[in-house]
Amino acid sequence: MKTFEVERGDGPIVLGQPHGGTWVPDHIFARLNPLGQGLDDTDWHITRLYEGLLESATVVRSNVHRYVIDANRDPEGASLYPGQNTTNLCPLTDFDGASIWASGQAPSDEEILDRREAYHVPYHMALAAELDRVRAKHGVAILFDCHSIRSKIPFLFEGTLPVFSIGTNNGTTCARSIEDAVSRGCGAAEGFDTVLNGRFKGGWTTRHYGRPEAGQHAIQMELAQSAYMIESSPWLYREDLAGPLRVVLRDILNEIKDIALSGALQA
Repeated sequence: MKTFEVERGDGPIVLGQPHGGTWVPDHIFARLNPLGQGLDDTDWHITRLYEGLLESATVVRSNVHRYVIDANRDPEGASLYPGQNTTNLCPLTDFDGASIWASGQAPSDEEILDRREAYHVPYHMALAAELDRVRAKHGVAILFDCHSIRSKIPFLFEGTLPVFSIGTNNGTTCARSIEDAVSRGCGAAEGFDTVLNGRFKGGWTTRHYGRPEAGQHAIQMELAQSAYMIESSPWLYREDLAGPLRVVLRDILNEIKDIALSGALQA
């Protein structure tokens, strides 16, 4: 199994997909408890949802499930949201706070380091290389980090999550024009609610790669899964829901591509 895949495009946008993978090595899968083996916290169907929306985009996706290693966490293990419930670089619990490992089978500190080198590092080396390539070609690169999550998870947040949760770490990871275009596109979509830098301000990937002063911009899109699928096993994709959502995402991606190619972000 390839731990990650890259589909190269010739445009200025890179789609990062760190949490859509469902591969767990057999020796690790056997140590998960029945809850963990359900892989409930997958960004289900994220590749299918974005497929074909922007033909010029580059896609970098991890095939490794986040229970093995979370490719959107600080590799040193620092919390992205101090004081709030969250999951770790190698999660010990699911998003509801329940253990995912059989008794005595949680990974050791040494094993976490090994997994980081085997799975986290290669994904980010590939992502960094594609951003460098795109920026060399266009003078600018935009990382659009693609995520989704169940709309109701009391352990992580109160109430129901908006369809669109946009994260730019309070405006620091991308140019204002990119943030405005994404917010405007989401806000204008009928029937979809939006929040900017709410519970999800952008994960480690967005914060790490977002360097607007160097011509490299990053923005995270966290989607409520209720907007395109059934939020329980067997996690079915719903074309009737996904169709309208894909239109909004397509329009947003094309607008920020046009902004990038206009030269306005190269200064």
